[in-house]
Amino acid sequence: MTDKHPAPDHIRLAKRVAEQLNCSRSTAEQFIEGGFVSVDGRVEEAPGARVRPDQAVVVAPDASLLALTPVTLLLHKPAGFEAGLGQPGQGGAPHSSQGSRSQGAPSAATLLSAASHLPEDASGIRVLQRHFKQLECFTPLPTEASGLVVYTQDKRIARKLAEDIESLEQECIVEVAGDIAPNGLQRLCHGLSFNGRPLPPIKVSWQNETRLRFALKGIRPGQIPAMCEAVGLTAVGIKRIRIGRVPLAKVPEGQWRYLQPWERF
Repeated sequence: MTDKHPAPDHIRLAKRVAEQLNCSRSTAEQFIEGGFVSVDGRVEEAPGARVRPDQAVVVAPDASLLALTPVTLLLHKPAGFEAGLGQPGQGGAPHSSQGSRSQGAPSAATLLSAASHLPEDASGIRVLQRHFKQLECFTPLPTEASGLVVYTQDKRIARKLAEDIESLEQECIVEVAGDIAPNGLQRLCHGLSFNGRPLPPIKVSWQNETRLRFALKGIRPGQIPAMCEAVGLTAVGIKRIRIGRVPLAKVPEGQWRYLQPWERF
């Protein structure tokens, strides 16, 4: 906890680093937030932390502002959390989801923390507190659905998702109940209408006796449940497992991984 009345010889860490490196305060803050500064052997990511004159403040030899690249987080959102739909500061294509918004649901962004990072993440990226700031979501997913949601700091990825989400194929696994109508699978693939408009051809196949795999573009709110209902089925659960060429992979519910440098939507 920060002391409201720090001792006169306690100064902000950013000021101490700026003096040691003979650099600007803003540059010092970036080094600190980048995880390059330790105090008495422990990494300190808060530029406003107070330090005493006798404390050892060390800047890592490999400290570089070039390493402070923006990141993209891939979250496995559980059902019951809201992702992107109408949330402040999270723009994007509101028509890219498969359901409706639930009032009062907690934001999926609250699940993003160091504690919920996938331990087996193969990216090699070190988790930093700055990775949870200034994130944008352009891949909304209805509250009742689960699966892949993308949060990014990278303006290039944000622009890609904002502009191309309608044309990116999304893959979903849909848990269904009921008995499918005769020729129902063929009708799901081609032959149904939604909101008065014929749907384009869609890839739909059985995964097992109760699960269907949908691969489609430009999904509209409520489209998948309506398609299932049209052939005698009830959509019990929807899980998005891929957006474009980026899969959720083996990320458990409530955890997230970094988008790897070679992955492209």
